Amino acid sequence: MRSRSLNCANHSTALFVTITLTFKPMSAARRSFSPAAQLLLVGGAAGKIDIHEADAMIARQPEVHAHKPRVISVTQATESGTVYTHDEIEAIAELGRKREMFVHMDGARFANAVAALGCSPKEITWQIGVDVLCFGGTKNGVAAAELVIFFKKELSFEFNYRLKQAGQLGSKTRFLAAQWLGLLSNDVWLRNARHANATASRLADRLRAAGKIDILLPVEANAVFVRLSEQLVLDLQSRGWHFYKFIEPDVYRLMCSWATTDAEIDRLTADMLR
Repeated sequence: MRSRSLNCANHSTALFVTITLTFKPMSAARRSFSPAAQLLLVGGAAGKIDIHEADAMIARQPEVHAHKPRVISVTQATESGTVYTHDEIEAIAELGRKREMFVHMDGARFANAVAALGCSPKEITWQIGVDVLCFGGTKNGVAAAELVIFFKKELSFEFNYRLKQAGQLGSKTRFLAAQWLGLLSNDVWLRNARHANATASRLADRLRAAGKIDILLPVEANAVFVRLSEQLVLDLQSRGWHFYKFIEPDVYRLMCSWATTDAEIDRLTADMLR
């Protein structure tokens, strides 16, 4: 949120896909960091920005009579559990260059995307035009620590003041940094992500094989979207499984993590298919 606000002045807008973490679940955070800036929601299949719709929306902004489109934000992997390919990100970056906009990547599950694509991080970020990356650690084994990486140093101007203003300037940053040193050493971050993706694939394979539960979206990272009856949801929750409804009226998101075990997948599928 802070990295987006730095690139988005009060007369500016940022473009997001319709299903995005920023617009709804983050409460009023976006208003706190850029009070007068606006968000424009763009449609797209499986949680990805439709580049043609985005281009048309940008073109509809009537010069000084509306907010100026400033940032395109992509979530990688998406909130729908899908992953932008190299070519899809490159096309969005090209749109950003054409429209003189910055490209921000919300990488809360960036490690899962890299693991799914089998590429190096640079191949889907700065090499193809991403300006800022929020590299998520909290969803990959780190406690309350994320990395904000500016690929253009000038974009980080006074970012330290934004951190302080938001109460995010940790007084013991070395304790936060120590976690990242451990995560980035010996590809721990990538192994964690691969494990999470593999357990999600295993869960999806087990459910498909049984043929009793519909899987609604492609399983490309560490999320499985399923259609469940209300009775089954209540039964699973009574057995200690924690998940929530993602799409009305009956689509739920099941997340696998770096810590999910094969035994847990076995127990969950057994409870779901009983």
